[in-house]
Amino acid sequence: MFAPRPSPLAIEFAPVAECIDWIGPIVAPDDLPMFEIAHYGNGKAELVKARWGAESHLIPENLPDTDLRADIFYCGPVADPARQLAFVRYFKARGQRVAVGTYGHAVQHYRDTIQQIFAEADIFFCNANEATMLFGNVDAAKTAPGKLLFVTLSASGAMVIQGNYCTSVPSMMVDELDPTGAGDTFCGTTMALLAQGVHPILAAQQATIAAAEMVTAVGPTMLFKPLPSIPIDARVQTDEAQIERVAKLVAQLDEIKPFDFTGQDAPSFGDPHAIDFFFASTLQQFGFWFDDGKRYTQPFVAALNGRTLKGSDYLWAVYKRWLDSDANGLMPAAQALVTQDEFARRYATDNGVMMPMLDEHFRCAQNYGRDMVALGWTSAQIVERANASATPLRTFLAQLDHIGGYKEDPLRKKSTLLAIILQQRPEHFLRIDASESVPPIIDYHLQRSCLRMGLIDVKDSRLRQALVNRELLAADDEWAIRRAAYTAIEHLQRKSGKSMGAVDWFFFGARRRCPEMTEPDCANCAADPACAHHKDLFQPVRRTVFY
Repeated sequence: MFAPRPSPLAIEFAPVAECIDWIGPIVAPDDLPMFEIAHYGNGKAELVKARWGAESHLIPENLPDTDLRADIFYCGPVADPARQLAFVRYFKARGQRVAVGTYGHAVQHYRDTIQQIFAEADIFFCNANEATMLFGNVDAAKTAPGKLLFVTLSASGAMVIQGNYCTSVPSMMVDELDPTGAGDTFCGTTMALLAQGVHPILAAQQATIAAAEMVTAVGPTMLFKPLPSIPIDARVQTDEAQIERVAKLVAQLDEIKPFDFTGQDAPSFGDPHAIDFFFASTLQQFGFWFDDGKRYTQPFVAALNGRTLKGSDYLWAVYKRWLDSDANGLMPAAQALVTQDEFARRYATDNGVMMPMLDEHFRCAQNYGRDMVALGWTSAQIVERANASATPLRTFLAQLDHIGGYKEDPLRKKSTLLAIILQQRPEHFLRIDASESVPPIIDYHLQRSCLRMGLIDVKDSRLRQALVNRELLAADDEWAIRRAAYTAIEHLQRKSGKSMGAVDWFFFGARRRCPEMTEPDCANCAADPACAHHKDLFQPVRRTVFY
């Protein structure tokens, strides 16, 4: 932390000094910056008085003469925003990722400078009042492709804005005692998790919980305790004993191996357009089923070039046909400009069956292309940057957090699938370090397997019956099931010792042995000896572009 350091050090600062590398000008205690805030409840506060003291010494020229390196440099708000901007430019010129925060007085009196800081920083934090002053209203808040904007909403949680895509993150209800520092707690927790490779939405979910807990005690008391985890929805729980049984079985099955993503509907080995093909097509892996407005009715099955194909298989065939007829059409610039008519023609079936969510597929294609073009990125460059990193998988996934079609899902199903494809292809496009854990790839087939095999247990009778009835679910219901399935597969993979690619392919293959519309073929399922046989359960039914 580069900040004025008092000498002598007051006893109140000792616990902080033990936790951080505190660098900066040595000052007398009376020269420390200080301020007083009056809190009126319901998120209302007033800056009563402030003394900026030795803060004026905080300029880039006074940084220590060492090679400062970090995952993220955070430039906190200061009395003169011009100095904050100077720090942003100092670290950006050195190729560093920079985050900033602001405060109401600065936005009100130095709006142009704050807007410039916002434009140049990579990550920006503000509250609802500051966002209203900057953007006109909170709902109008957005940022450029490749950047992140977090807007805290007091007891209502926060907004996570990735370019022009916004997600609302709820807060946790607590008894407020001292709200001072809640916003800073949110910022610090979010940045720490982003630096660890956590998706921005999950980082904000955990940060809102940390901020909520922080306000239940005086001062920084809660900051010295372990970071609180995201609460588990008690309605859906993992069955660890069943996970152990299935993991032991999976560990013994020689046929559980990763798939190399080759075949009739994949690019041939060495195809120069293979990476673009997989980038453009993998983001479209979602929504292959029909409903009647209340319930799931049937999977999507259609003919393409005389072949009857189901769901994901149809999608791969669509993009292989596109690759063969116009490979350049799969490049980001072409996807950004594709018209709705051309897109519909590319997806057209032989028998006139319209693919579900075709409009959403079209928007995902355009958003993917537009984000890539705006950033000036190519699919090959994303892979190259990842492979040059000490943590290639983390670097790869973090880049996709800025790309339409991939960035929206906090559990990164399509992003992780793409990583696995590029790693397991014969060309081995993507390197994944042995120290990196590949996340689970949770789609609806895998959730159905987790439910029927008993890896997760739905305790809530109403939700369980909705699954049996194949009813459309609310977002919270679907998330409870999907999050539990994510944890279950994570545990199963670790206990089985198999790679995530192998585990995913085994469970994805179960869609044929344990299908949607017919009786499961248990006799030919390798997992049958350990299966709980909850055959009446069905995957959560919810329209989403996540899977």
